This record gives sequence, C-alpha cells and structure tokens, in this order.
Amino acid sequence: MTALAKLFRTTVFKVSLAYLIITAIGAGLVLSSVGDNVKMLVDQQIANTVAADISGLSEQYAQGGVNGLARSLDARIQRPGADLYLLTTSAGVPMVGNIASLPPEVLERSGLVEIVYQPAGEDRSHQRRALARIFGLPGGFRLVVGHDLEEAESLRKILRDALFTSLLWLIAIGAVGGLWVARRVLNRVDAINARARGIVVGGDLSGRLPVAGTGDELDRLVMNLNAMLDRISILMSGLKQVTDNIAHDLKTPLTRMRGRAEAALRFGAGAEDYRGALEKVIEESDRLIQIFDALLKIARAEAGAAPEGMEDFDVGAVVADVGELYEPAVEERGLALDLDIAPNLYAHGSRELIGQAVVNLVDNALKYGAEPGGDETMESESAALRRVRLCARRGEGAIEVVVADHGRGVPEADRARVLDRFVRLENSRSRPGSGLGLSLAAAVARLHQGSLRLEDNEPGLRVVLRLPAVARPKDVVAAPAVLPPGAAA
Repeated sequence: MTALAKLFRTTVFKVSLAYLIITAIGAGLVLSSVGDNVKMLVDQQIANTVAADISGLSEQYAQGGVNGLARSLDARIQRPGADLYLLTTSAGVPMVGNIASLPPEVLERSGLVEIVYQPAGEDRSHQRRALARIFGLPGGFRLVVGHDLEEAESLRKILRDALFTSLLWLIAIGAVGGLWVARRVLNRVDAINARARGIVVGGDLSGRLPVAGTGDELDRLVMNLNAMLDRISILMSGLKQVTDNIAHDLKTPLTRMRGRAEAALRFGAGAEDYRGALEKVIEESDRLIQIFDALLKIARAEAGAAPEGMEDFDVGAVVADVGELYEPAVEERGLALDLDIAPNLYAHGSRELIGQAVVNLVDNALKYGAEPGGDETMESESAALRRVRLCARRGEGAIEVVVADHGRGVPEADRARVLDRFVRLENSRSRPGSGLGLSLAAAVARLHQGSLRLEDNEPGLRVVLRLPAVARPKDVVAAPAVLPPGAAA
C-alpha cells in the first residue's frame, strides 16, 4: 500500500473530507444567498430610481400636457448616462425617446417588468435588457420609463465569479489542510504503533509510547496507555517475584512433608509413628493452605475486586474485638496490651478484610515485639518496653488504626520492601511465618482507598493503617467476631 493510499484510508482524512464537503455545501448556500440578495438590492434600487423619474414626469405632464412631457423627455435623453424613456401614440408609434423599438406586446403590460429593447442609434442586432415601468396616459398615449440592466448584469457576473473563485479556493485550501492534518496525525499514530509493536514483539514492558507534549487528546491517550503499561509492568514484576518466592519458600515445607512421610515409611515401628508423621504432614498442609489463601486474598485486593458485604461499619468495634481476642496470647508471651479506641469510627468496606489486616498487624507485633529492642545483655527490660499498643482514632478525614511494639523494628531502608509478598528480614527467618502478613494488610488498605505506613517507634515498629472515614450511618449492624490468631498469615 502506497503512503498516499494509506493516508486516504485514515480516519482523520475521512473526517477532514467530510468536514470539507459539509463546509463547501454550506459556503455554496451562503454565497448563493449573497448573490440573490445582491440581485434583489440592485432591482430594488432600479425600481426606486424609476419610481422617482415617474414622479417627476407626472408633474411635467400635469403642467404641460403631452407636449410638455415630450419636451421634458427630450431634455433628459440628452444627459450623459440617461435612463430609458419612450413616449408613444395610441397606435404604438414612437414620439420621443431613446428606445428604437420594443416588442408590441410590451406596451400592453403594466407595472415593473423586464423588457428586451433596441437602443436608438445602435445596430438592430444589438438588443439589451432593462427593467421598466409602462404607464397609460389620457388619449391612449403610452409612457415607458426604465433602467438598463447591463451594469447590474456586469456587477452580478463579477460577484458571481468572485464567489465561485472563493469557493474553489476554500475547497483547495481545505483539501490541502486536511491532507496536512491527516499526515501529521498519521505520523504520530505510526510512531505510537511502531513503539507499541516493539513492546509487543520484544516483550519489553519497560518501553513507553512517545508523548508529543501538546496536551491534546492523543497525548492524553498515550499518557493513559503509559500509565497502564506502568501498572502492567508492576503486576508482571510482582507476579515474577511471587512465582520465584513460591518456588523458593514453598519448596522447604514440601520437602519437609516428603521427608517425614519417607521417614515414617522407612523407620516407622508402629501406628504411633505413622500417626505422628501424618499429624506433621497435616500441619504443614494447613500452613500451605493458609499461604495460598493469603495469596488469593492479596491478589483479589490488588485487582480491586471488592468482596461481597461491603458496608458501613464501626472500625473501633473491630479493633476492640481483635484486642479482646489477642489478650490471652499477649499475656502468655509476657507482654501487656494497651487499648485506646475512640468511639464512632465508621468506614465503608469489608469488615472481614479489615479485621484480617488488624489481626496480621497484631500478630506481627506479638512475634517480633517480644524481642528486646535494646541491649540484649540487660537482665531486665523496662515495663514500658514490654507493651504492645493498639489504638484506633480519627485523623484528618480518615481513621487510623495504630499497632506499636518495642521490638527490634524494621530499618528505614527495608520498610517499603517488607510490604512485598514473601519478604522476610534476616532476623525473622528463624520464626514461623510466610512474609505475607504485611502484604495482605497493605493490599487491604489499597482496596479501601487507604494506606499502610511503617514508622519508627523508638525503639520498635509503629504501623499505621489509614482508612477513609464516613459519616455515621443510621443503622449499623453489630460487628461479628474477627478471625482467630491462627488465621494470620
């Protein structure tokens, strides 16, 4: 396909051509209307001139009769650029005037009419057109007063030629402009297509479509496509990371399961050995199921799939249930739980997911908050450093759920990384867990248009779950119990 044929097939050219045709039709109608109005104006001016002449001649006739009228007509004929005058007898014989001859039927007409006449003193083959008025006088005399249309015809011809030339220029300029615009847009579209084809064929999601910087609709489309590519690149990177992490982190429990089953088959001496091996396999299987369940929840949350049961609820009630549920576990670890919950903290979302996120945060605080955050050689810790703080409060247009501990904390350089899936710091790999707790809490926060922020508790870690607040609804259903501690990933 040639470049010109490709250009003619573009949508921009077709739109430009359609716009040009519509514009040409509209311009033609406008120019035709202008021509008609000019003709009407010229005819009206001629009619007014003829009427003024008739009025003057009527006075001459009233004062001097036919002879006086004839003398007045003869004087007017002698003037340069005189109008048309003719006085005839009842038989149609010319008495005085500058019209050599008229068709016989013209004298029988009345009012303002268009006539064909032969000027006096010119060749008989030369006939002209005029706009004239015929009057009957007493005695059967006829008076013809008119104005030649040659100048008006010349004016109309000049105007018609000018309007037609303007229309041709309009079509030509519109066609060239349409081709130029279509070519320019086609070049941009071709550049976008070439870059997109390179991304598709090469599989390089780091490539981006070119932005011209004009801020027009193509630039807005390209920026949205680039934003979509950014999102796809992030998701693909996350998918690759998750795949690598699953292959790495799930290999160990699967290997343990196989090793225990194989050991039971080789060295099992009785039913008790087999039972113990099966219990360990079931335990590992439950842990794997919890991991896959957490991954599924994270994937749904990051995809923006809102679960069923999204409603207005009291976040403070959910946090209070989590605190009550974890109080025995806190005491068992030798810690103390401080609750600080403000009333009427209403948000819109999934009560179950928010409860799961708070459970994960508290579970992490219990796992790592019991470790001393200062010098491990100290024989005893301050009572203040053996506490986990759980509070829910209202911020600026939002609800903040804060979980703080006094453990080792998370270095500032790692705070963004630990929100990814399967990320576990070196000092926590010896403890049970899969590295999905904070990831799930962050995904739940994003699903509810909120955020998850990690801060330094000096010492320890302070995690802030921020959710958009809503006005208190009229009817609020009581919050059910949240998930048990064992459900945290």
